[in-house]
Amino acid sequence: MSNSAASAYARVATTTASPRDIEAQTLLKAANKLQDAVNNADPFSEQTTQALMFNRKLWTIFLSEAMRDNNPQPLDVRQKIANISVFVLSQTAALQMSPQFDHFRPLIEINRNIAAGLSGRP
Repeated sequence: MSNSAASAYARVATTTASPRDIEAQTLLKAANKLQDAVNNADPFSEQTTQALMFNRKLWTIFLSEAMRDNNPQPLDVRQKIANISVFVLSQTAALQMSPQFDHFRPLIEINRNIAAGLSGRP
């Protein structure tokens, strides 16, 4: 498939995907970036920096949405999302200051598990 055809397919997939599917895909993208950084084996590489920044931006969005007054989710669900977001953001910030690959695993697992839940997979 040509590059332009792949780009067109990606655009259509994004516009037809549900918000849950987009969130799941983005969480998997973050998990994969973190895993690729670990596989690269250089905790101070640009790849590691970018992976942590992507994860931090993603979870900042989740936290902001959970705290929004007009968010349609029940308050208890929003509170749980906010709690997970705060944990992920604090761990990501700590790793940005002192990247230790053995501490990446929980973030990767959280992203993958929540993506699976959003996708309806166990």
